[in-house]
Amino acid sequence: MRVLIDECLPKKLAKELSDFEVVTVPDAGWAGKKNGELLKLASKEFDVFITIDQNLIAQQNISRTDLSVVILSAKSNRFKDIQPLVFKIVKSISSINPQTVVTIKA
Repeated sequence: MRVLIDECLPKKLAKELSDFEVVTVPDAGWAGKKNGELLKLASKEFDVFITIDQNLIAQQNISRTDLSVVILSAKSNRFKDIQPLVFKIVKSISSINPQTVVTIKA
C-alpha cells in the first residue's frame, strides 16, 4: 500500500506507518501544489492520501480518482496530537477501499 502524507502533517508520522510505503508531499516534490492538482498527481502513484484538511472533501471530488483519503481530526497538526491516532490510521489504511474517505477522530 503506497501512502502519501500531506505537507501540513509532521514528517514523523511517516516513521510511525512503517508497515506501508510512505512518502510525504515535500519528499515527492509536490510541496505547494493546490489540492486538486495534488490529488490528481497522487492518484497516479499512491493508494491513500492522509491529511488533516477538514475541507478537502467539500472542495474536491475524490470519486474522480482511485485514491482513498484519510482525514485526521485532532487538536492540532503537531506530532504530539497526531501520534495517539496512529493505531487507528494503520487499521484504516489496512482495510480501506479505493475512493473511500475515512475520518479519524482523536
